Amino acid sequence: MELNKNMIVGVVGAGAMGSGIAQVAAQAGHPVIVYDTNGQALERAAEQLRKTLQKLEEKGKLESAESVWSRISYSASLEDLKDAGLVIEAIVENLEIKKKVFAALEGIVGELTVLATNTSSLSVTSIASACQLSGRVIGIHFFNPAPLMTLVEIIPAIQTSGQLVWDIRDLIRAWGKEPVIAKDTPGFIVNRVARPFYGEALRIYEEGLADMATIDWAMKALGGFRMGPFELMDYIGHDVNYIVTETVFASFFYDNRYKPSFSQKRLLEAGWLGRKSGRGFYSYAPGAALPEPVKDEALGQHIVDRVVLMLMNEAIDALYLNIATKEDIDLAMTKGVNYPKGLLEWAGQWGLDKVLKGLDSLFDTYHDERYRASAMLRSLVAKGQVNF
Repeated sequence: MELNKNMIVGVVGAGAMGSGIAQVAAQAGHPVIVYDTNGQALERAAEQLRKTLQKLEEKGKLESAESVWSRISYSASLEDLKDAGLVIEAIVENLEIKKKVFAALEGIVGELTVLATNTSSLSVTSIASACQLSGRVIGIHFFNPAPLMTLVEIIPAIQTSGQLVWDIRDLIRAWGKEPVIAKDTPGFIVNRVARPFYGEALRIYEEGLADMATIDWAMKALGGFRMGPFELMDYIGHDVNYIVTETVFASFFYDNRYKPSFSQKRLLEAGWLGRKSGRGFYSYAPGAALPEPVKDEALGQHIVDRVVLMLMNEAIDALYLNIATKEDIDLAMTKGVNYPKGLLEWAGQWGLDKVLKGLDSLFDTYHDERYRASAMLRSLVAKGQVNF
């Protein structure tokens, strides 16, 4: 499968993610066709992207907005993707809808066309099963906003041609991104390993140990994270963040480590989606003030330690289960969600014995399976290994 700079890139979906991917491909020199069934969505996407490119040129971050813009066309006909060498689907996170799109694409594009999904948590293998030539299907997961976020997860389905993985990795690098390769398991790397950042913070809040503002303050001021978990959930939107959590939970056969929170579910049910709706965990109404945190460093450090322990354990278990390499796991968490350190590196700095002791203490307190330590962590400590 020839993936070169002259190859036409098709993008299915004119939403924020699809438009961002189109911009990335066009800036890398490809002719791009953006497809959507909604004509108004296509018009909005075109107008917004043109403004974005012009702003980038004004700021000196793009040599010629017009040259990039001229490479992008918009269409409401799937047939217009027939000559594409790579098609990236970026539509709603619904497995059956995605499978229908892939089956339709296969009847239009050539036999050598690569079909990719930008799914963040669904099975790439299941999506690939909709195609007769399933070896050309692969996951290429960009992070929002795609033009700014450097990380891209590459996820081969079990049917994916082995060479295609490396061809896509080289292509994504040529686009100026940092690719990592992940096994086709729920959440891949980032959306799997990051679950405790939200889940454990929500558990601490629901226990009444600290309020949202205090937890957010602790994770930023003492933990070094750019955003606290509650403000980040509000920023992402609960229609996205909660659904990913629910999907990962169900996909892992309801493992308690990924259990969703009623507090967040109620926000979704109320339509309080976060910043986009003006109300989430916090109010974003004009003039609304964010609540003041309780700046108790001892309490804050306890919060940070508890959340970070759970993140470290998840990263260690991902390594144990061969989800990705050590290097890719740490790169994914620093580049994909801007964590202050790679979690495996961080665990080694703490000392694996300390990490295990902390997790066992939580398990002894709660007797909840969510706090079970990874078998790899327990094995390494038993051998006297304190870092990776």
